[in-house]
Amino acid sequence: MAGFTITATNHTSFTVSSLDRAIGLFQGALGFTLLNRSPRDPRFIEQVVGVDGADIEVAYLQAPGHRLELIEYRGPADRGRVESRPCDAGFAHIAFDVDDIHEAIAAVRAAGSEPLGDPIVVNAGPNKGGLVVYTRDPDGITVEFIQRPKA
Repeated sequence: MAGFTITATNHTSFTVSSLDRAIGLFQGALGFTLLNRSPRDPRFIEQVVGVDGADIEVAYLQAPGHRLELIEYRGPADRGRVESRPCDAGFAHIAFDVDDIHEAIAAVRAAGSEPLGDPIVVNAGPNKGGLVVYTRDPDGITVEFIQRPKA
């Protein structure tokens, strides 16, 4: 047994190439509230993330029941891009329940994200009978939408 207790989830974070574009998706298309946007002290960030030359700007957005952090790195100069598929170890996504999956797709598509397929009926698990779709933005951030089955 651990000698500590997790008391809450603080946030989920994604590194993005453009805070402006990512905020446009999460605030503009999905209606999240922008709580804060500001740079961080590079010396402090280097120590936290273990990357020499780390220089970031961070935005926090409030989603229903969850906080989202978006980070744009301005340094180091040799930063790269992750290219992963849902089957690759380390891949991550965030999922949101929606009341209209087709409207959710239209909203994120207008903000530059694309669905990875058509919504399909979930055939097992806690969302059985609902609809599900993955969408991906230009940075490769995958957002899943789940429309629960009608009661």
